[in-house]
Amino acid sequence: MSTAEVDISRTKAWLLAARPQTLPAAAAPVIVGTGLAVHADVFAPLPAVLAFIGAALIQIGTNFANDYYDAIKGADTEDREGFTRVTQAGIIAPEQVKLATIVTFALAILTGTYLVSVGGLPILVIGLVSVFCGWAYTGGPYPLGYHGLGDPFVFVFFGIVAVMGTFYVQAVAVAPVGPLPTTIPPGTITLEAFVASLPVAGISTAIIVVNNIRDRETDVEAGKRTLAVRLGYRWSRAEYVALLALAYVTPLWFWLAAGFGPTVLLPLVSLPYAAVVTQTILTRTDGEALNPALEGTGKLLAIYSVLFAVGVVL
Repeated sequence: MSTAEVDISRTKAWLLAARPQTLPAAAAPVIVGTGLAVHADVFAPLPAVLAFIGAALIQIGTNFANDYYDAIKGADTEDREGFTRVTQAGIIAPEQVKLATIVTFALAILTGTYLVSVGGLPILVIGLVSVFCGWAYTGGPYPLGYHGLGDPFVFVFFGIVAVMGTFYVQAVAVAPVGPLPTTIPPGTITLEAFVASLPVAGISTAIIVVNNIRDRETDVEAGKRTLAVRLGYRWSRAEYVALLALAYVTPLWFWLAAGFGPTVLLPLVSLPYAAVVTQTILTRTDGEALNPALEGTGKLLAIYSVLFAVGVVL
């Protein structure tokens, strides 16, 4: 499915471009950050909901930007084994995908105005930098994903920043501070929030690792120097395993060092599923196997995040 002749509805075409299978990367940090907020008695529903909407819009905007820029830069070709890219396949005109990118990022900024009114200057800075990096992942004069910086970007912004930001906007919403704070109020940034962000950061980045392992050969031909291209298959697989190991060590810290109850170990229930997905990553490089493994890693992120949030709350 790589030509404009594919019979596909307009709605399905835009769903392909938005890549809803990647939305666990937007939902997971909000789930974990909100679970921690409930545990700390600072849960605020409206900031939590808008944090998710903003994160989802940034994720979708990033997906649109990737679809557009990878096509016009020649990184997406008919030899690519990944999911259909609508720009490269000629299903949606490039200028329409570019416009959708701009509109989606603009909506993310609009959504963020309420969060800025609650969280003040810190949220304004985080939001603008997140939108900029979402565009710069494949766009601009120095696209992050083309220079091996995609993995660190996802780890920081879809993991650490997203979880801590979700906790922060809820904590500051119930804190005795005025609107538009210019500094970070005490108790709104915590060590627990940082450590809780690490599993989300790890598994979210693992999704990118699978994507880049699958596309490694075509990325080499296109001159796209992803981290998988730089590291090779062996060390990219080691990166995947290390990222999952980080996720599964974290609940032990909460139990043994942070004084949480044993229910925080609930994410360990997902270990068998993680092992099945990992086995595919360690043995295959073809899209036939890695496309399901990519979706499997996304499902793992969702399952882990729900279990972790429930464990923290309980």
